[in-house]
Amino acid sequence: MEFNEDVGLDTSQVEDTRSSPGGGIGGRAALGGGGIGIVGLVIYFLMSQFGGGVGGGGGIPLGSTGEVRDGGQVDNANLAEQCRTGSDANAKHDCALVAIINSIQAYWSDQFSRSGVTYKPAPTRFFKGGVNTGCGSQTSDTGPFYCPADRNGDGLVYIDLAFFPQLQRDFGAKGGQFAEAYVLAHEYGHHVQNLLGTSNRVKRGSGPNSDSVRLELQADCYAGVWAKHATTTPVQKGGRPLIRNVSQEDINAAIDVAEKIGDDYIQKNLGDGTVDKSKFSHGSSEQRKKWFNTGMQTGDPSRCNTFDTNSLG
Repeated sequence: MEFNEDVGLDTSQVEDTRSSPGGGIGGRAALGGGGIGIVGLVIYFLMSQFGGGVGGGGGIPLGSTGEVRDGGQVDNANLAEQCRTGSDANAKHDCALVAIINSIQAYWSDQFSRSGVTYKPAPTRFFKGGVNTGCGSQTSDTGPFYCPADRNGDGLVYIDLAFFPQLQRDFGAKGGQFAEAYVLAHEYGHHVQNLLGTSNRVKRGSGPNSDSVRLELQADCYAGVWAKHATTTPVQKGGRPLIRNVSQEDINAAIDVAEKIGDDYIQKNLGDGTVDKSKFSHGSSEQRKKWFNTGMQTGDPSRCNTFDTNSLG
């Protein structure tokens, strides 16, 4: 995956709170009301079932259990200085994430515009250890997540960047920039669902055909749709795309992540080895791969209607 070197980056789409000295409220926090994470609900289930509860001792050591920071001061000065163009994205990890976020939001802004609807951008907030949100206090254990309650209902994406090496270390994922892009594109899929009102129309629950699973699989499909258009989406009207090329190896890395964060894979490999479909909240490995591929192959968001099919894969 490469970025066009002379295309500008927009660091205003990221809120960096990693250096914030904000006050801590300490300890682990249970999942708050409404946050939608790529693996968080599964991890919550595992720790609840096999580790004595999220708030107590024990549990599966996924991610940081450090201090939860109250609020967090945004300081983008370093990002703004370091991340100016695609050249910086090719050289620096944080700048590559800024470029990916810019591309994802540029695609959805254009797609909404074509449908006569205004897309409202949502920043991604980088945090470290833990964070307070409109969806409750979260630690890094939650994994990347989207909170629709923040910004007066316009939403925020949250991520502790320590999650990416964790994917390789604990989940056995291949990793790489496009694997990270899939994770971010999935969370922005939830943002699209929020803007379209999809999230508010579904009933939460668990099980292989539950609305929770359908919501997650649709976000996977939306991630694939963006991936299909990543190299042709300009970040400014009349401008050039930020992303120069995406290889088959990149796509394979994204599909690998989709597999590694399937409910069945996590239950089998990070739980007690038993797969309980009644506890599914995100979809199986095969379902996640199928719906990412559906988006990637068609490039059409209308093909991502997981709520109007009996065949989820």
